[in-house]
Amino acid sequence: MEWLTLLGGYLFIFTARVVDMSLDVVRVLMLMRDKRLLAAMVGFVEVSVFILALNQVLAGGLTDPGKVIAYAGGFATGNYVGSIIENRLALGYLTLQLFPAPDRATRFIEIFRQAGFGVSSVCCQGRYGERNILFVLLKRRDLQRALSLLDEVDPGTFFSVSDARQIHGGIFPRKGK
Repeated sequence: MEWLTLLGGYLFIFTARVVDMSLDVVRVLMLMRDKRLLAAMVGFVEVSVFILALNQVLAGGLTDPGKVIAYAGGFATGNYVGSIIENRLALGYLTLQLFPAPDRATRFIEIFRQAGFGVSSVCCQGRYGERNILFVLLKRRDLQRALSLLDEVDPGTFFSVSDARQIHGGIFPRKGK
């Protein structure tokens, strides 16, 4: 029966670390999105769980390698789970920059605007002459839809996606579109 108690302790340490590290990822995301109060509340829960897990690991000294393995495994798994949660939350905004072939720029502008996205076009000079760079500011949860539109017109178009830390104004698709 002692092994059951031992196993339960390992499971508690592992689970607490998964929760703690998942909350850590969410807290950092909140800080990056300038949601300080929410980040502080998540941080409070995170550190409370961390202390409980660490207390279990240190209880009786560091003579039990199973506790260390459970702690480290929970840490690693928590990072993975946290990244999945972060992807599901899809908070914030992104900038999609398209560098289309000159004959496709107008089609890209039309299709993105028909889908409700705001598109800005900037004329520039590329290696082989005049080009347009298209800027599409979008919600993170709309990225896959925007990339699908890109694939409809020309899947070979060069593009880049970057995080937009703060925005003001703009045109975004309505829900249900």
